[in-house]
Amino acid sequence: MEAKKTGFEEVESILRDIGTKIEELIEKGTQAGGEAKVEIEKKIDDLKEKRTTLEAEFKKGKEKVEQLYHEKKEEFEPNLSESKEHFKEGIKQLVEGVKTLLGKK
Repeated sequence: MEAKKTGFEEVESILRDIGTKIEELIEKGTQAGGEAKVEIEKKIDDLKEKRTTLEAEFKKGKEKVEQLYHEKKEEFEPNLSESKEHFKEGIKQLVEGVKTLLGKK
């Protein structure tokens, strides 16, 4: 079973696919001639520019999300640790209560 991809992994995959398509167009462009070749080359340059812009925007967005995640993680970490200890203590108390109810100690 394939693991579920994160949003970032999906976008990175799409960007790789775009790069592959651009490379295919370049190959087709070298085989074309005349006016079609000029049009294909123009389209390829436009696609490369858009791809570069998309990659830069993606990288910037990913860095912002990662930074926010780390900031929030540090902010909530003490509370999570405290809650974890309370949870463990609650479980111990439940186990002791069950043992008492069952007459075992």
